[in-house]
Amino acid sequence: MELPRSNPLVSPPAPAGEPEVPDPFLKEPVDSEDDGATVPSDALEGLSSPSPHPATEEINLAPAQPSAPSVLRSPKAPLTPALPASDEEDEDEEDVPELYLPGLTLPTMFLPIPNTDPLSTLLTKYIPPEKRPPRDLTGDYSRVGGELHPMIMTNSWRAIARQARDRIVEADPEDVPYILSLWYLRLSSLARMRLFNQTSAECTNLFAVLNAVEPRETREYLFDRILPFELDVLHARLKYWAGDHVGYLDALAALLRRCKAKARGARADQTAAGMWTERGARVCLIIASQLVEMRDYPAAAKLLEPLCVQPGGVSSPALRSAVARVYLQGGYVAMAAKHFAAVAEDPTADPVQKAMNAALFASAEGDWGRATAELQRILAADPENFAAVNNLAVALFNQGRLQEGIQVLEAALQTSPATIVTAEPFLFNLSTLYELRSAAGADKKRELLIEVAKWAGDGLRTTCLKLPTT
Repeated sequence: MELPRSNPLVSPPAPAGEPEVPDPFLKEPVDSEDDGATVPSDALEGLSSPSPHPATEEINLAPAQPSAPSVLRSPKAPLTPALPASDEEDEDEEDVPELYLPGLTLPTMFLPIPNTDPLSTLLTKYIPPEKRPPRDLTGDYSRVGGELHPMIMTNSWRAIARQARDRIVEADPEDVPYILSLWYLRLSSLARMRLFNQTSAECTNLFAVLNAVEPRETREYLFDRILPFELDVLHARLKYWAGDHVGYLDALAALLRRCKAKARGARADQTAAGMWTERGARVCLIIASQLVEMRDYPAAAKLLEPLCVQPGGVSSPALRSAVARVYLQGGYVAMAAKHFAAVAEDPTADPVQKAMNAALFASAEGDWGRATAELQRILAADPENFAAVNNLAVALFNQGRLQEGIQVLEAALQTSPATIVTAEPFLFNLSTLYELRSAAGADKKRELLIEVAKWAGDGLRTTCLKLPTT
């Protein structure tokens, strides 16, 4: 989170015109069949409250490149939910269209994965061959017996993408749900590797085949009953990767309208209605994340704020804390204080969450001593709270205690390197402190590069190491 370090923050005046924001609620309309009507606030029931933006859990030393919202948290293949019993009975009474799509399994649908990456480029430039850690860029998934979980835990997205491609090509064209699950696995892994152009090209190939299915009734059945919802979300994201952020919001809003309509249409079936309600809630959170990245903080807060209290009056302290951080990023300190105070008074809120909120608000006010005390209290109870470790280093930095900040980050790196090297804000902050501490910062960053190469796997955004490639 960007925080001014000199002048105290004041709340700017509210914008003259409020932006149009999709209604996050999935409640039933009053005698209306319009897809744009609003749908229940039980949208978020049972969900954990994710941060609306990657930067909201840490205080950055300096503004970094904005991160894309985390749409794909893990590349596990989504399973198409089983149809409710009533739907199965209906389908027994009607003809289910037969699907045979050999076009989905053609090898020409895929592009070759590059056999290098930015991390290897940095190793070649800065590290002598005898000191370079071995890295496997072949995507050989046989090393772990093709087991998905070990590959995910080691960020072996290249191997996952290659395995998914091989299984798709070998699959029976009649087993369309299985094939589409593998397609999601393939595309999400490519996106994790930041091969966005390749992801877009292969996703376009996929939807070209799906949109060519005839007759129309079969195509509608395919999109409505078979296609994983995660692929719909990923397809919308193509506009983001193409640089059309407004178009991306429009595509997400269309998905939200679809979720609302489906939830209303399934009100007689609690299972199906709950599934579409939960999907609509996820889309709302993605929209809010994108609005934060576009620095439209009032619109993001307006979208999330009504969700802070769930049905039955149950509060969501984590989501309310996230809304407060959105206000804090936008400079609306009074509104942030209001939400932070509500969490502090909530007996159901996690004490760690309360302490983190207090530290962030103290940082916004420039009270780095109080922020340091709150963060140290968190770490005394949980030394592996790495968000608190990162924020503590920033608080120490703002008090001129650079060496202490470096020691805090290095200790965490030694404790859990596999976790730390995938946290780009952490690496960015440590690299920045190395630069500020001494003229030997370049040597320290090269040592950090070696450590990162041992653990990072695929997909790290190497700009966080602050080592130029040219």
